[in-house]
Amino acid sequence: MSTDVVVAEHINNREEKQEEHFSEERLHGKKLSRQKLRRVDSLDIESGNVSSYRGHSSKTKEWPVILHLAFQSIGVVYGDIGTSPLYVYSSTFGNGIKHRDDILGVLSLILYTLTLIPLIKYVFIVLKANDNGDGGTFALYSLICRYAKVGLLPSQQAEDQEVSNYKLELPNNRLRRASKLKSALERSHFAKLFLLFSTLLGTSMVIGDGVLTPCISVLSAVGGIKEATSQMTEDRIVWISIAILVCLFMIQRFGTDKVGYAFAPIICVWFLFIGGVGAYNIFKNDPGVLKAIYPKYIFDYFRRNKKQAWVSLGGVVLATTGTEALFADVGHFTVRSIQISMCTVTYPALVLAYTGQASFLRDHMNDVGDAFYKSIPKPLYWPLFGVAVAASIIASQAMISGTFSIIQQSLSLGCFPRVKIVHTSSEYEGQVYIPEINYLLMFACIGVTLGFKSSAKIGNAYGIAVVFVMTLTSSLLVLIMIMIWKMNILFVIAYVLIIGTVELVYLSAVLYKFDQGGYLPLAFAAILMTIMFVWNDVYRRKYFYELDHKISPEKLKETILATNSYRIPGLAIFYSELVHGIPPIFKHYVSHVSALHSVLVFVSIKSLPISKVPAEERYLFRRVRPDWLNVYRCVVRYGYIDIRNEQDSFESMLVEKLKEFIREEMIIHAAIKHENDESGSDVGDSIENESENSVESEENTKREMENGVENEGTTEKELMETDIEAVNKAWRAGVVHLMGESEVIAGEGANIGKKILIDYAYNIIKRNLRQTDKVLDIPHMRLLKVGMTYEL
Repeated sequence: MSTDVVVAEHINNREEKQEEHFSEERLHGKKLSRQKLRRVDSLDIESGNVSSYRGHSSKTKEWPVILHLAFQSIGVVYGDIGTSPLYVYSSTFGNGIKHRDDILGVLSLILYTLTLIPLIKYVFIVLKANDNGDGGTFALYSLICRYAKVGLLPSQQAEDQEVSNYKLELPNNRLRRASKLKSALERSHFAKLFLLFSTLLGTSMVIGDGVLTPCISVLSAVGGIKEATSQMTEDRIVWISIAILVCLFMIQRFGTDKVGYAFAPIICVWFLFIGGVGAYNIFKNDPGVLKAIYPKYIFDYFRRNKKQAWVSLGGVVLATTGTEALFADVGHFTVRSIQISMCTVTYPALVLAYTGQASFLRDHMNDVGDAFYKSIPKPLYWPLFGVAVAASIIASQAMISGTFSIIQQSLSLGCFPRVKIVHTSSEYEGQVYIPEINYLLMFACIGVTLGFKSSAKIGNAYGIAVVFVMTLTSSLLVLIMIMIWKMNILFVIAYVLIIGTVELVYLSAVLYKFDQGGYLPLAFAAILMTIMFVWNDVYRRKYFYELDHKISPEKLKETILATNSYRIPGLAIFYSELVHGIPPIFKHYVSHVSALHSVLVFVSIKSLPISKVPAEERYLFRRVRPDWLNVYRCVVRYGYIDIRNEQDSFESMLVEKLKEFIREEMIIHAAIKHENDESGSDVGDSIENESENSVESEENTKREMENGVENEGTTEKELMETDIEAVNKAWRAGVVHLMGESEVIAGEGANIGKKILIDYAYNIIKRNLRQTDKVLDIPHMRLLKVGMTYEL
């Protein structure tokens, strides 16, 4: 073991020296054409440290597409925050209005909260922290993992940083605090666990939002019918709401693209209605309500009501519901499209709606319980009621779509049990549907609606979920500001003091209502986090077990020779999660099966902390020596929104990339011999004298390498052609997929906690969810499973 560590450290030191040598050229954007000549087998080592920041970006789209997506986003992203006027004032003034000027204080709180959190924080700051166009709690976590080695699996590779979307530069010494923070995170195991814990908690709360949003929105809208008829009882409202919810979840399988098109016109009409009614009430009732822009009324409100004013903040914060969906759903759209729709439609309509209701309440203080419907002019009541019900249905779409997005990300990073991901749009990336989660959300919504029966009780629970996610997002964002964006420390301090303080005050207020329904999202989060923690913990234990018992290339040769395995025609793809080395399950396979296919490829499916890996950069091959074994290792790299179940194209692409690797390997081998024979020096010396023109240098180097193969005679070409022909023959003979079917149990002497975690909790989850071959969509007729027991 100590020898392996010494070798790994030696290779890492060599890589660091090479990185220093190349730094000046890289900073000027020059390609180093012969860098590949110094290939290091990083499938056995961890990558070096590379930090800093190249710039955050979003998906680049043309203006017609941006405007098209901006229109779609209105139907998907803003349904939740757009229907908040249905219940904010009734939730805030739960015990009625005590003083006429309290209305001005609450309106001022709503206006400044809307401006600070949804508009300034999310639209203009948080959206900039997207990960190549994708958002959500896991997007923030993946950004941090990319710039610092805070992941809990030792699967990093130097070559990962060469993927186009990785977007890293060399360390920037301009600001030392960024590198200090990075080093502190990398050294602290507690910090790594805490980051993962915070991410899982945020994810669980977003999923909890996906349950509570449909319940409160639909109940609030349908409840308005009581204003028109006294025959509508509470039970009838509940059952109508449940019927609407079932229909909503049933249409999710059609995808965000189609749902967005259907919903966007309705939400546009909704915003037009509430904005228009708000303007009407301002002029009809009390235009003086506009003075609420003066923050003095906030201080007067707290001075008059003291503790009750603080408790009422739990209702005020409901004006921001759905803002996390705004960030989570950015992967369905673009940053610019969401900024346009928020600034031109959503924000102005909400300001008018809340101001209009406040103006109405100034003259009708006793109607606060039904302020929204009572403030509607009589001729518009039924049209607006119909639109309100439709908008409340749509309000759920934002959190449902956001839930699908964030679960897809967590699944790719090994933090969620296996579920089926359905990509619903071939035109827009990131639009997904998850059948299992959709039905779980539906049943949970039905249960909450039947259990609480009123929007007021659900509102107490809803506030906790909303503010928790906001606070966690701010915490991760501060790390990104310091470590990745390298922002001026004064800006970071200002962010923490202003937005951070506001969110903490709101958090304290919503926690006060814990026993009045606030326990519900925390209960949801506890259940989800337990599932996610169990899965992730055992996932990591399995990985470390395989890493500790991996088969070295030398041991592989001994194993194959010792068992006298017969080679049969065909290509065998052996799947494993292990990146560094050959998994121990292969030795178990060889000891029980006396035949091996003529070409064997060990494939490791790996998720990078980026959203998407270009297809041409997805495959990383290495040969297992000696060459006559025809055994290769391959790491197939995906981002967390990449499609993984295109098996036919995967097989053909794997073979083509394997042949391409063989050609490149032979060319490099010949070029190294040619260079050393001519100069008698290391290839690295010739790299220093490369041409200033990188494009011309690339072409010259390619010609030199090809000539090197020719100059070596026929030997190198014959070896290359022989290996490629072996691959072609194996491909024609047929492909077999070999997959480990491992049973995981607690090791001998394990304590009771570990036995419960592994033997019961993990295995119950595993038995009730999809198997890996179904997630990868491997053809059943060509699949061979190898059983083995792991004692962890």
